[in-house]
Amino acid sequence: MRKGQNPAKFVKDVAKPERITAAMLTYIPFLSGFYEETLDVLKVSLDSMRKDAGLPFDLLVFDNGSCPEARDYLVQEKEEGRIQYLILSEKNVGKGGAWNVILAGAPGEIVAYADSDVLFSPNWLARSVEILETFPNVGMVTARPFRTPPEFYSATLDWARDADAATLEDGQFIPWETFLEFNLSLGQTEEENVKVYAETRDWKITYLPERSGAQSKGITAMVGASHWQFTAYKSTLQQFLPFDMSRPMGQVKLLDQRMNDAGLLRLMVSDPLAMNMSNTLGYLRGELGKEGPKKKPSLSKRVLEFAPVKKGLLAVYNKIFNWYYS
Repeated sequence: MRKGQNPAKFVKDVAKPERITAAMLTYIPFLSGFYEETLDVLKVSLDSMRKDAGLPFDLLVFDNGSCPEARDYLVQEKEEGRIQYLILSEKNVGKGGAWNVILAGAPGEIVAYADSDVLFSPNWLARSVEILETFPNVGMVTARPFRTPPEFYSATLDWARDADAATLEDGQFIPWETFLEFNLSLGQTEEENVKVYAETRDWKITYLPERSGAQSKGITAMVGASHWQFTAYKSTLQQFLPFDMSRPMGQVKLLDQRMNDAGLLRLMVSDPLAMNMSNTLGYLRGELGKEGPKKKPSLSKRVLEFAPVKKGLLAVYNKIFNWYYS
């Protein structure tokens, strides 16, 4: 039997979410091996996201079954008001499963998504939203220019070639240093990128909508975008839900492909406002591209790199990992 009235009935106002929800996905199963520095990477990523974004936002974090140390940190951030919405999944539901929750449940009209290893620069959000709100029929905007697979931005080129208010140019617009910086963070070498840079190109669009006026020079965006960091309208993202991925990772390009197939624009800001840190703080320590002179590998290293040995040991590692975390 109820006693008295629920005090919530007398509350006349409720808090309204910000127009933009910045969303981050985390997965740190343990703090050793590959994941030894990932909690520190997460902390740096969150701090950079919140610093000088250029626009207000609420922060939503989806934790995909991380270790107690990572969860405790996120709960503390939530309790201290630095995370507005925190979702703790008991199990790793994969990136697709997490996206189904994040992209459907984010309270904002605009969702700015990022993996938990992204380092942001000031005004990353304001610049992304400017492109999102200026260009028509935008699917997603990434806060860094880099070279993406052409098959995922063919619809953007088709639109730019036909639009009277758009000027499309091709050339080497991304500086070599900016191009190399990002690819080194993916574990690639400088040598293998020299040829790629010389043989590929960038596409740039300058868009001047009619409402801009005679004094405006238009808004410039690079062609391309990517699933690791993007800003989009929530209503647009919901068109592509749910994601039914059979593996935790490896199929994330489905979003890139589906957006292009739907004829939506996939764009990037013209200068690097987001950077991939991967699983270490090596980028901040200035370690990228500074391997020094190559030394002859030791006997033990050569044995470990011998194909049959490497394949067998990685299979054992994968089995142990699945026993503990699948």
